[in-house]
Amino acid sequence: MNEEVIFIIDTTKEGMEAAITHLVKEFGNIRAGKASPAMLGSVMVDYYGSLTPLSQVANVSTADAQTITVQPWEKSMIPVIEKGIIVSNLGFNPMNNGDLIMINVPALTEERRKELSKQAKAEAEHAKISVRNIRRDSNNDVKKADISDDEKKAAEADIQQLTDTYIKKVDELYAVKDTEIMKI
Repeated sequence: MNEEVIFIIDTTKEGMEAAITHLVKEFGNIRAGKASPAMLGSVMVDYYGSLTPLSQVANVSTADAQTITVQPWEKSMIPVIEKGIIVSNLGFNPMNNGDLIMINVPALTEERRKELSKQAKAEAEHAKISVRNIRRDSNNDVKKADISDDEKKAAEADIQQLTDTYIKKVDELYAVKDTEIMKI
């Protein structure tokens, strides 16, 4: 196989793998019943004038299946962290006891589970769109490549096979996440 084609296929695979990695990260932000430090992964706080991820100014852990604790490294950061959690619009109500912030993660209602399932489905669709866009760009690169028509057809078939594989991975990841969300 031509080096240019090998490069295009490798780049395609890397891009599709990145789409899967992004999907897994997004699924981590969708809570499915039990408390997890990843739920606060998107929270940014004002740390002396610059927006900083919560994990860089505090220790985030779970005390039990329903409680997330945030232990700031500086006590003066407690009000700033509380504000950051509220502003992040995750639906959490942080409480502080002077030393640490506790977040009670309420049990999910059926309605909320359905909303989260829809959100997960939307993230899965975004991942599929990314994979298809990568396929389109790769096929365009193959068409521009200085190779024979047979090599172009073979490369396009390889790219389609990769696309099918990654679309299937997205569907499998969504099925697992949906089951996790809907489980009571």
